[in-house]
Amino acid sequence: MPRYALMVEYDGGPFAGWQRQADQPSVQGAIEAALAKLEPGPHTIAAAGRTDSGVHARGQVAHTDLAKDWQPFRLQEALNYHLKPAPVAIRRAARVGDEFHARFSAGERRYLYRVLNRRARAVLEAGQVWQVQKSLDLSAMREGAALLLGKHDFTTFRSTMCQAKSPVKTLDAFEVDEIETEAGREIRFRLRARSFLHNQVRSFVGTLERVGAGAWRPEDVRRALEARDRAACGPVAPPQGLYLMGVGYPEDPFV
Repeated sequence: MPRYALMVEYDGGPFAGWQRQADQPSVQGAIEAALAKLEPGPHTIAAAGRTDSGVHARGQVAHTDLAKDWQPFRLQEALNYHLKPAPVAIRRAARVGDEFHARFSAGERRYLYRVLNRRARAVLEAGQVWQVQKSLDLSAMREGAALLLGKHDFTTFRSTMCQAKSPVKTLDAFEVDEIETEAGREIRFRLRARSFLHNQVRSFVGTLERVGAGAWRPEDVRRALEARDRAACGPVAPPQGLYLMGVGYPEDPFV
């Protein structure tokens, strides 16, 4: 059966996460339902990451096996037609070898977290950012983020529901920048690693918000990390500011 990789964009707001749910809408369920309109099912797709309820994606990657030998662009167009009006779009489709697996073949994941830092209530950006009203110190947050780079036991920043076999991960990049948008000051956290623990990014951002607000010192981030204790973590940032931006593979299937 031909195998296809799909690059997926979605607004996570209306969904109970990526993973198929018995009684709640999911991104996986929406795409599998669209596939069933093209070929008899049932269909099961696998993704590079199982995003939580409310988390968005611009570059999620999934793969599926189909009976028909589809021209990738035609498959992309047909799926997008049947996905309407759900806030899910197939940005790219590509034929891949049977050895390709969206999750296990991935060499890195890239995430973005957006914080809108202004006093006035967010209206047009609602559901797309975490709004923090208190002014945040960018340099202090950068200093705290730098302490998280490299290979560590990230137990402190791991959800108690995390199913990963080990809390040890290597964080390859963690950039904290600010831009001025029409909506106001936005602070962007960009992270890159081979893989992440459940709630790791949101735990990082919630902790660094405490640093930016002056409630924590940057060196408190190191103490939290070294504690290897979930209770030492700062608040967990809400899901709506988080985006899975891209997934890296040894050979890019979409080139």
